[in-house]
Amino acid sequence: MKGKVFEPDIKLRDFVKRYWTLDFPIGETPQLNTIIPDGTMKLIFHYGDLYWHHPQLGEKYLQPRCFLIGQLTRPYIVEPDGDTGTFVAQFHPNGFLPFSTIPLKEMENTPISLHRLYGEAGTKLERNILKAESTDIRIRIIEEFLFSKLTDSGTIDEIIKSIVNTILTENGHTTVNQLTEKNNINRRQLSRKFASAIGLSPKQLSKTIRLQATLKTLLSSKHKSLTDIAYQNDYYDQSHFIKEFKEFTGFSPKEFYGENFEMSLIFDKKN
Repeated sequence: MKGKVFEPDIKLRDFVKRYWTLDFPIGETPQLNTIIPDGTMKLIFHYGDLYWHHPQLGEKYLQPRCFLIGQLTRPYIVEPDGDTGTFVAQFHPNGFLPFSTIPLKEMENTPISLHRLYGEAGTKLERNILKAESTDIRIRIIEEFLFSKLTDSGTIDEIIKSIVNTILTENGHTTVNQLTEKNNINRRQLSRKFASAIGLSPKQLSKTIRLQATLKTLLSSKHKSLTDIAYQNDYYDQSHFIKEFKEFTGFSPKEFYGENFEMSLIFDKKN
């Protein structure tokens, strides 16, 4: 089970992290996949079969064929309904704001249809992406659409950009107090800016990025003790590590290895 990654146009790289595709038959897809929060929002286009979502409460339901997935704050479980064929535009943590028509906080843990986001323009985008015959054409279509949405509102908040870069560089180990002092901004202002530009609080994003760094540690250090991994990734102790790990994945670290995480970690696993 492998994916392919593609770089965005240089003029979009402040907003779009990457594009990627997944193509494989249902026999090569785990029955259930746990998608782990990673601090990014994604436009997802299923030109293959659809996926079921298993919410924490209530019955499973089929997701839209094309949608935006809001910021995740908990594990998101999906199940293939057939063969996978998926094209994804993945945004930086602060990258989707210029393209949104709905407050980011309202989209948390939720698939939002393109028609709800963009009306008839969203329906047209969906139709054009789905009938495209190659990834190159899909990238050209999505980039033309994104450029059409980049107006004056597309300017980057430099304070938020700097703070996000710090969180990513430090693997989420920097405290909110350190971020506010370094950037000469008070905590309330910072939280308000983050809610608007990212859909998460600074603390939520930091916890998410730290967990992602920890997952990479687990993938490359199978024989390290949980205590060593906890301290290496700046958790207070092993119990703190286990609590946050289960919050974001639904599993304990010892249950980590296996098919449940195959799709979420597809670009981090070493083949």
